[in-house]
Amino acid sequence: MKLRYNTLVLAMAALAVVACNDPEIVDFKSDVNTIEIGADGGVKKVRIQSSDEWVASVGMQSNGDPNPWIAVSPANGRGTVECDFVIDSALTDKPREAVVSIRNIATNKEQRIKVSQKGYEYSVEVDRTNVEVKKFAEYGKRYFDVVVKSNFPFEVKIPQSAQHWISREPASKLGDAYQHNLDRGIRPREVKVRFNWKINNSASVRLADIEFVPTDNSIAVSKSDILKVSQEAAEPIIPETRAGDSLALLNIVNTMQCWTIWDSSTPMNRWNGVTLWEERMEGCTPEKVGRVKRVEIFLCNSFEGLPFEFQYLTQAEEIYIFSNENSMLKSLNLGEHVCKLTNLKRLTVGAFGLNELPEEFKNLRNLEFLDLGSNNFQRVPAIINKENFPKLRALVMNAQQRHAVSDLSNTRYAIEELGGLVEEEKFPEHLLKWGLDTLVLSVNYLHGELPSFENDPEVPKWTEEEVIAADTLPMALVGTPKVMPTTKTFRINHNRLSGEAPTWLLMHPALDWWIPFSLVFPQEGRWSDGTKAGFTNEPSSLVDYYKNWYPNKKLANSIEKEIPEDDSNIISK
Repeated sequence: MKLRYNTLVLAMAALAVVACNDPEIVDFKSDVNTIEIGADGGVKKVRIQSSDEWVASVGMQSNGDPNPWIAVSPANGRGTVECDFVIDSALTDKPREAVVSIRNIATNKEQRIKVSQKGYEYSVEVDRTNVEVKKFAEYGKRYFDVVVKSNFPFEVKIPQSAQHWISREPASKLGDAYQHNLDRGIRPREVKVRFNWKINNSASVRLADIEFVPTDNSIAVSKSDILKVSQEAAEPIIPETRAGDSLALLNIVNTMQCWTIWDSSTPMNRWNGVTLWEERMEGCTPEKVGRVKRVEIFLCNSFEGLPFEFQYLTQAEEIYIFSNENSMLKSLNLGEHVCKLTNLKRLTVGAFGLNELPEEFKNLRNLEFLDLGSNNFQRVPAIINKENFPKLRALVMNAQQRHAVSDLSNTRYAIEELGGLVEEEKFPEHLLKWGLDTLVLSVNYLHGELPSFENDPEVPKWTEEEVIAADTLPMALVGTPKVMPTTKTFRINHNRLSGEAPTWLLMHPALDWWIPFSLVFPQEGRWSDGTKAGFTNEPSSLVDYYKNWYPNKKLANSIEKEIPEDDSNIISK
């Protein structure tokens, strides 16, 4: 019993001694006095030692404004605590400083921690500095993107030697990811840049070193990546050879995304739609034998002019291209490459989406037949004239309408959306004066009256000698304008022509062969000013009317006569 009592007394005494001792006193301090950090900012750990309560505060700037780029968490406490100093990224290229004060509330003592942050250096970085592109890709796939990280507005500098094959896609045509937004100072921001490239038609590798330079010349850039782009060389096409022709054709249908498929393992003379020169053919010379004489290409999906490989078909006399997907929506230039084929005599590019011809088109001076039907021309190209094409005998420009509109005075389409030669202020008279054998302008928006040529000094008149020499011509023809005297096919139906049909048309020696009640006289709809289309003096019967003028002529049965088979290839739509 006595032992238990003594033990209790000793324990109580020990507790009393402990209770009487003061708590341990800890010096008030921080484990760092300075913090240095880069422009990107971040979090720094700082250990605060204290026996008392303390509070942290960020000093003001020299102008009295706060320094919001530093935050301390926790900003107050008791005892020893590890704090996070959260430092925002820099906003300028200049360094900045601030002081964080840790105050002991009990003693009012302070620990001052100086925070220094570097400013951003002006720089530009590219996610990949080397890009290799193929020599060929389908239209719409000839591009690549790079991610550029920069803290200044820049422009893309492409060497002049490479500007013909590579270009930057304007950011305005792309989404937000392609907009370089520096709304928060000069903190580097990432932006996508898209580059478009063209097919390489040379046997050499293409190279381009692309730079990103400040739009402000006063900016000194400390680091600037250079984007190096290389494009593989094309397989060489040997000019003036049969092998060169075959490779050119294979590349053409590939580039134009044609349904036409030729097997490269079979001889070219077995390819559908391809005719080669043979010794027995008229006009064949030794250098032409085995070369391409004629080629047909149907059903493609091209968004560009004719490919450069056409220039290698130097012995071709005829090229026939028809039907480009959604051609009414496209606005294409024929391109200069096919214009190098000076031996070309017949050219058809129909339903392709053309609305423009290049200046080089006039080089095709040996053309005898030109069919541009079912395209989207707003007017007859000025380059198509007798001076540029002295050998041309047939011109087809029918069905140029993008949209079929009967009443042009009440349509939702703007004039530039119509095609159909709608911008011709009057009927293109120079085509009537040309003396072509075939002129087809059907299904367009030509308007106004046909020219009478009564007082035109450029148009001759029928003479009495000419009438007497031809036993079927009437004397009434003497003195009337001699317009298109050799024209065998003339079609202007389904335009917006109005007014009186001129005498030269009503009395034309070939009128009965032109099938006038189907392919000349019929007009439709209204012009934009509300004028109703149609000739006011159209004969009611060709037989009754025309027989009076030509009593000695056996008239063609233009009512029942069908379009001749050999003319079917000039009707494109």
